[in-house]
Amino acid sequence: MIEDILLRTEEKMGKTITNLSGELATIRTGRASAVMLERIMVDYYGTSTPITQLAAVKTPEAQLLMVEPWDKQIINDMVKAIQASDLGITPSSDGSVIRLPFPPPTEERRRELVKQCRQTAEDAKVALRNERRDANTQLDRLVKEENVSKDEVKRAQDQVQKLTDNHIVKVDEVLQLKEAEVMEV
Repeated sequence: MIEDILLRTEEKMGKTITNLSGELATIRTGRASAVMLERIMVDYYGTSTPITQLAAVKTPEAQLLMVEPWDKQIINDMVKAIQASDLGITPSSDGSVIRLPFPPPTEERRRELVKQCRQTAEDAKVALRNERRDANTQLDRLVKEENVSKDEVKRAQDQVQKLTDNHIVKVDEVLQLKEAEVMEV
């Protein structure tokens, strides 16, 4: 019972770190990345579909993305979806390829992006603490329902705390890397 709770908690905390990495990857830096387009949806024959599933996305230069749709008829829909997104980039299209130039962000914009990264990391820490609380609640229930000793539960709660601390350190490491990437000129 206790081992199951610990395993589930560790698994959920690992997913939180994975989600954090994914969230931070979508935050724009000075470099172009295809990941930034994953959230942009295009209406493709009545189905909302991510651009990355409708086109080949290439990075010919560090600050340029090229989107080459497989179905050329939807290129205008893609341009409109990119313009409507929160990327803040003006796409240019020649009828067969969409070019997305990523100008380097200003110092002020980089500071805003760092704040956004920190908020995302703080949300991940809150999620980790919620996982810790849920695990401790389940462990407390074991004392009442399963006749597990309080000493065993206390040891397990200590393990949950160590897991939480380790994952919070990982959040800080991921955040530091992203901050360095964002502040890089």
